[in-house]
Amino acid sequence: MDKQIERIVDEYRSEKIDRRGFLSRITALSGTYAAAHLLLEQTGLAQTVLSEKESKKANVDSSVVEYKNGSVDLSGYLSKPLKKGKYPAIIVIHENRGLNEHTRGVARRFAESGYVALATDALSRSGGTASFDTPEKVREAFGKLDMKEVMSDLDASLNFLNSHENVKKDRLASIGFCWGGARSFLLATEPNKLKAAVVFYGTAPTGDQLAKVHAPVLGIYGETDTRITSKVPETDAEMKKLKKPFEYKIYAGAGHAFFNDTGDRYNAEAAADAWVRTLAFLKKNVK
Repeated sequence: MDKQIERIVDEYRSEKIDRRGFLSRITALSGTYAAAHLLLEQTGLAQTVLSEKESKKANVDSSVVEYKNGSVDLSGYLSKPLKKGKYPAIIVIHENRGLNEHTRGVARRFAESGYVALATDALSRSGGTASFDTPEKVREAFGKLDMKEVMSDLDASLNFLNSHENVKKDRLASIGFCWGGARSFLLATEPNKLKAAVVFYGTAPTGDQLAKVHAPVLGIYGETDTRITSKVPETDAEMKKLKKPFEYKIYAGAGHAFFNDTGDRYNAEAAADAWVRTLAFLKKNVK
């Protein structure tokens, strides 16, 4: 491991810096947010050092898991409460950066709030996020994904959760961010047992697909993220027309990815309210 990275890890382990400080230092060293997160995946620091310390702090159990979709091997990051028992479950679907510490952190927060949370890796079929050399190659891989396979893998992830010994049968939800937000909305149109879907700044399905929505949907958006947010009233009107349960919140002054506390677009005030709103929505529909 690079000497500079070793020093940053040592400072984090000794609590001279916190998680945000650690990520900030790694980003400065790597040059970009995307490069920093990929580095953490490639070196295993996200799966080990960060996961171990942050899971202990949140009083949750977290680990890398592998499961199947037919003959296809899938992988993800599972976080659950330490206390034995059965809990509702939620799939956490990442942005188009692949599985990273932002997504892992969200999974741990859900586990801390009483859920079994699975942060999936949509690039499992290509060897996983950590197998790519550069952030550019990760983005290229997203452009080559087969959406039928993506949705099939997400349904398989739901089935994996539903059969888990710590999950309440059929108490399943999804949440996604950006690219993952759109997939979370789409997942509510699939023939599965999803009870609720949360969409953070993700696009909505087409009109024909909206007619297939079978679970309540919560949309969370940033005001300045106009490419996506400008379409929300249209989606709301169509969902009302179809008599589908849809509620949303647009945060004034917030932009795209405002919930991501590992990035420079993080809006702490909006993110805090969005988290409370998300938990209330899930409690109403899933717990």
